[in-house]
Amino acid sequence: MKLIIEILIMGLAMLLGAYIVPGVQVDGYGSAIIAAVLIAVANATIGLILRIFTFPLNVLTLGLISFIITVLMILLVDHFMAGFNTTGFLAAAILAIAIAVIKMLLNSILGIEKK
Repeated sequence: MKLIIEILIMGLAMLLGAYIVPGVQVDGYGSAIIAAVLIAVANATIGLILRIFTFPLNVLTLGLISFIITVLMILLVDHFMAGFNTTGFLAAAILAIAIAVIKMLLNSILGIEKK
């Protein structure tokens, strides 16, 4: 049940982020949920492999490489999904920040704790 709630919150964060960030378009809540799930899957698979290979550089840059990898995963999903579009790297970077902040706010408002 918690996974379903987490997916719904991520979809809402994606939809709100697309509304706030110029240069990002999501066709609707369904597309936002699909994009959020695909970004999570890309981060968990391809992103994890990239983070393992770039670990020393990630330590030197204090995590900036992980953020760049997340932005690249957003751009990857944008490339393969029709209902989710970004205008480029900067829009995807701002979207990544917006989603993180919105998700944090929604989790605190709804009282969802990370364990």
